[in-house]
Amino acid sequence: MDKKFGAGNWREYIPVPIYDEHPEYNKFYYKAWELAYSHIKNIPGMPQNPYMDEAFCDTQIWIWDTCFMSLFCKYARDVFPGVESLKNFYEVLHGDGRLGVVIPTENEPEWIGAKVGKPYEVMIHIADNPPLFSWVEFENVLMSGDNEYIKDLLYNKCFLQKHYEWIENLHKSISVKGVFAPTCLIAEKLGYKWEGARSGMDNTPRGRTGEHALKQRPNNPDMLWIDAICQQALSANMISKLYALIDDERNYRMWHDKFIEKKKIVNEYYWDAKDGFYYDIDCKNHDYMKVKSIASYWTLTAGIASKEQATVLAKHLDNPDIFGGFVPFVSLARNDNDFKPDGDYWRGGVWLPTAYVTLKGLKEYGFIKEARSYSIKLLEHMYRTYVDFEPHTIWEAYSPTESKPASNEMESGELSRPDFCGWSALGPISIYIEFILGFHTINAFTKTIEWNKPDNVKGEIGIKNLHFGNIFTDIVALNDKCRVKSTDEYTLIINGKTYRIVSGENEFSIIKGMLKICATNL
Repeated sequence: MDKKFGAGNWREYIPVPIYDEHPEYNKFYYKAWELAYSHIKNIPGMPQNPYMDEAFCDTQIWIWDTCFMSLFCKYARDVFPGVESLKNFYEVLHGDGRLGVVIPTENEPEWIGAKVGKPYEVMIHIADNPPLFSWVEFENVLMSGDNEYIKDLLYNKCFLQKHYEWIENLHKSISVKGVFAPTCLIAEKLGYKWEGARSGMDNTPRGRTGEHALKQRPNNPDMLWIDAICQQALSANMISKLYALIDDERNYRMWHDKFIEKKKIVNEYYWDAKDGFYYDIDCKNHDYMKVKSIASYWTLTAGIASKEQATVLAKHLDNPDIFGGFVPFVSLARNDNDFKPDGDYWRGGVWLPTAYVTLKGLKEYGFIKEARSYSIKLLEHMYRTYVDFEPHTIWEAYSPTESKPASNEMESGELSRPDFCGWSALGPISIYIEFILGFHTINAFTKTIEWNKPDNVKGEIGIKNLHFGNIFTDIVALNDKCRVKSTDEYTLIINGKTYRIVSGENEFSIIKGMLKICATNL
C-alpha cells in the first residue's frame, strides 16, 4: 500500500478498539490519535518530510521522543510517519544529511538562542540520547513484515551498526555537526558515564552522594548508568534478531555475542542480590549507588534479568512503598528521600515511555496478567486527569499522587507540557491495544497474533481494522464466542490456545483447557 503520510482521512487507517465495558477508553484513544495527527510536521528540506514532531519546540528534534512515537505510529503506519522519522537522525549522525530551516515563533524556548522570525536550521537536540533505534526498528518491522527494508537497513545503510559502534567509541565529550548539545556519554569497560538530560531522565537524583540530592541534576561524574548499558545491550540484541529475520546466521551470532557480553557485565556488577534490585554503580570501586528508579526496568526489556530476578523486580512494581501505590510506574521509588508527591518531573512523575518499557519487559518474562492490571491503573489515571483537570488533554508526565499532570522541574510551580502526543499517546493507544485489550504480540513474519483475552468482560471485546504485513483483520469476542474476519490466513493464539484463521469470515468457540483448533470458513 502506498504511504499517505498526513492524509486527512487518517481515521480510516487506524485500528478500531472494541471494549463495550469501557467506551470511555475508546474516546480517549481517538483523542490521542487526534493530537498525534496535529503533530505531523512538514518542513521542506528534512530527510524525512513530513515527520512526527515531539511536541516540544520548532527548532529541535529528539531521538528518544521520536523512537517512542514510532511505537504507536506502527498501528497506522500508512498515514503516521513514525519509524520513517528516524531518517532525520540517521542522515545527520551517520550520513551527510542536513535538516530543514524553520522560522521560530515566540513560543520557542529562550535558552535555544533562536530569534523570532529569523531562519534557523533545525537541529538534533542531543546525539547521545538513549540509543533505541534498533529496538524500535525491530518492533516496527514485526508489524510490516518487510524483508527488503531490513536488508537495506542492515546491508546498505548500516545505520544501526554505526550508531552502536559510535556509542561504544565515545570516550570524551564531542560536538557533532547538526547537533545542538555536545555529548556527555563516556564509554567505559563496565558501562557508561552519562548525564540526566542525555539519559532523558533530566533531574533524576541518581548519583547523589548523601541522603538527598543537593542539586536538581547531580550528574555524578563517577557513576555508570544502568539504563545506558541495558540500552546498548538491547540494541545488540535487536540487531541480532533483525539478522535472524533474514536468516543471516553469521551476523546474528556476532551481534548476539555482543548482547551476551553486556548481559554478563550487568548481572555481575549491577545486581544487588540483598536488595533484589539493579542499581547504578560507581565506576571506580563498583559500589552500588542505591537510588531505586524506573530506569532499572530496562533490564527486563533488554532480556538481561533471569526469571528469578524478574520475579523480584515485578514485586517491587506492586509494592506501594516502591513503584506501586496510587498509580504504578513512578519514576522514583516512593520511599526514596527525593521522591516528590507532585512528581517534580523525574522525581516521582509517571512517564509513559518508561511505563511502556516496563510493560514490554513484564510481557517478555510472562507477567501478562500483572501487566494488564498495572495498565488499567495507568490508563485510568491518565483518563481521570483528562476529565478532571483543565485543559482537558494528554500531558508530558503525570502526578504520582493526584489526578493531574506532574510538576516541571524546569520552571518552579509550572506543570509538565500539555498536548504531549508525543510519547504520551503510548498510553491511550499502544498500552490500550497491547495490554488492556490484550493483543500483546503481533508478528507479520510468522503471521501470528497472540491475544491475552481478559476473562469476565461485559459485552464485546476485540479490535477491528488491525493491519499487519499485508493482512487486515477484525477480531471480536463475546464471552466464549469469537468472530474473525481476515483478508488472508494467519494464526491466532488466544490465552495460549491456537486457532487457524482463514481468509474471509471465521466463527469459533474459545476453548478453555484443552487445545482445540476450530475456526471454520463461512
